[in-house]
Order: sequence, then structure tokens, then C-alpha cells
Amino acid sequence: MATRYGFLSTHPPTFCGLASFNAALAAGLPDTGVVRVVEPGDTSPAGPEVTHTWATRAEGGWRAAADALNSFDVAIIQHEYGIYPGADGADVLRLMRRLSTPSIVVLHTVLSRPTPRQKSLLEQIVAVAGAAVTMTATAHERLLAGYSVDPAKVSIIPHGAAEHTAEPAARTARPHMLTWGLLGPGKGIEWAIRAMAHLGKLDPVYTVAGRTHPKVLERHGETYRAGLHQLAAQLGLAQSVRFEADYLDPATLSGLIRSADVVVLPYDSVEQVTSGVLIEAVAAGVPVVATAFPHAVELLSDGTGLVVPHQNPRALSVALRKVLSRPTPAAERPDGTVPRWPAVTARYEALAARLIAARTPVPVGAPA
Repeated sequence: MATRYGFLSTHPPTFCGLASFNAALAAGLPDTGVVRVVEPGDTSPAGPEVTHTWATRAEGGWRAAADALNSFDVAIIQHEYGIYPGADGADVLRLMRRLSTPSIVVLHTVLSRPTPRQKSLLEQIVAVAGAAVTMTATAHERLLAGYSVDPAKVSIIPHGAAEHTAEPAARTARPHMLTWGLLGPGKGIEWAIRAMAHLGKLDPVYTVAGRTHPKVLERHGETYRAGLHQLAAQLGLAQSVRFEADYLDPATLSGLIRSADVVVLPYDSVEQVTSGVLIEAVAAGVPVVATAFPHAVELLSDGTGLVVPHQNPRALSVALRKVLSRPTPAAERPDGTVPRWPAVTARYEALAARLIAARTPVPVGAPA
């Protein structure tokens, strides 16, 4: 009898990296259902895989969400501090304590300098879970060194990547820089635009693809995007920076990635231990120039890309010039050395099987 997997996460049609990760992982497992976490006012219709919705403003909504997950053989919980109700998302711990089914918690963020409450909460979450997963060695080391957790519970299972078609991508006459993902302060797009001003005759075009993050949109509207438009105009780059604010389906996004000469990740964060955008760029074989956030430092150390200091447009321009001056033709780009989703989902299946087996009582008289 097939194992039934219950997922707790944001989930499409919600637009965020966590939702995309959850959808890709769930799609690779045989018998799944999703308890979808939604913000107030989100009335987007859910797909048939969603068996329950947890509205974050619903008082005590964690109880019904836990009960829904208990109908599955194993629960896979995506953890970020910002998506669950309660102080630092503490209601997810209440939910986990109510579970009777074994659980795997996937840690998308492991802070190097958590508040005492954040540290205590994550320690309790790992203690209650049957197993915890980090997606990078950096996150794994940070968790074991900075938090009181049982090392035997913690595994590294990398972020998966999609398979990219071998069909030729549309190319631009000018060098093409690309950043994609939800837009908002902290993405560092302004540093990439400022770097363009130092690239002179290379004259690249820069595509910034992605909607504004829903929480940013709710609180600040399109102020950040408008500021980027204004900066590009001030620097004489209005015709060179192209904003695509539409949601891109996987096929369209794959074509856009493969059309790029370089993917630019100029993030301000010094904490980011997992980046799905970085994984997809490397998997597509596109050179990457990134600021020194932890996942970039770890993944690009083999020469797949270049790492530069944060908030330094000069250093960013030097790295971009190095890549764009001698672009690698798409046909000659190596495949990225990151696992595809089928290999990743197989590792979750194996981990779930171990948890279920550990909870299954041995029948009386059966050999030990």
C-alpha cells in the first residue's frame, strides 16, 4: 500500500519560493495532499491536491490543520518563521505537538543570529519532529553548531532543480543579464542597475522578472519597483532595464533562463542558506554572479559562478564584465551539478519510510 504524504505549506496559486518548492516536491511523490497556508484575503482557488486550508487569521486554525495532516501516513512541514501565525510562527509548533503521524520538517531558514525566542522555537520544532531536513551543508553546520538539537535527526537533502529542455532559447543581440523571483527590498536589484552604469560598451540588457512579493505589495505597494524604474532613468538606463511583472509558467521561465548570458543575484541578505533561483540557474548551466550569501558561497565555490561583496556595484560590474566579455555559447554550457527533482523526492521517500518503519510495532512472535 502506497505511503500517503501530507504537506503543510504555502502552495500555488500563492506566489512564493516556499510554495513553488512545496509544489515541486509534492508533484514527485505518489500519493499526496496539501494543507495550504493562506494569508487573509487570499481567495485564490486551490487545486484538487489541497485537502484543507489554514487561514492564518483563523483563531486556533492549527488544530484543524493538524487533524487534516493526521489522515496521512507522514507529514512534511515547510518551515519559515514568517508564514505561520503566532510570535515568530509559533503556532506551527502547536500543530506539530498535536500530530499523531510522523513528521519531517524542512528548514528553509537557519539564522546565524536568531533572537532567543527564534532559537528556542526552532529547537523545539526539531525536537518534536521525527526528522529535520536542511538543504545545504552551511545550514546543517549552522544548525548543529548554534542550536541544541539531536544531530541524528538532521539530514541534508538538497533543493531540487527542474529539467530544462534542450531546445534553443531566443537570444538577444545585446548581452543579457537576468534576475527573477518575487520582488521587494533586499533583492538588491538597485546594485545590479548601478553596476550596469560601469559596463560601458558592453551595453547589456537587464531583465528583472517577477511580481512584487504579496506582503510587500500589501504594506508598501509598488514603491520598490517604482524606485528601480526611477534609478534606471537617472542613470540613463531606462531602455536597458526590462521589467516583467507577470507570473511565468515553467516552460516560459525555462526559456528565459536559457536566454540569459548571466544570472545576477545581488541579494542584500547575509543569512540566505537556500535559494531556489540559484539552484535553477546552475541547473540550466547559466553563469551566475551573486553576492556572498551563504548558499552562493557554498554552491559556486567550484567555479560555476562568481561571488562578490554585498552592496558593491563596482565589484559587481567587474564580475559581470568578466562573464559578459567572453560569454559561453548556450550549446557549450555544461549541465549544472545539482540534483533534479526525481532524485530529491526519492530521498524524501526513503526518509519517510524509515520514520514509518520506526513507528510500526513488530507483531508478537515475529523475528526481531
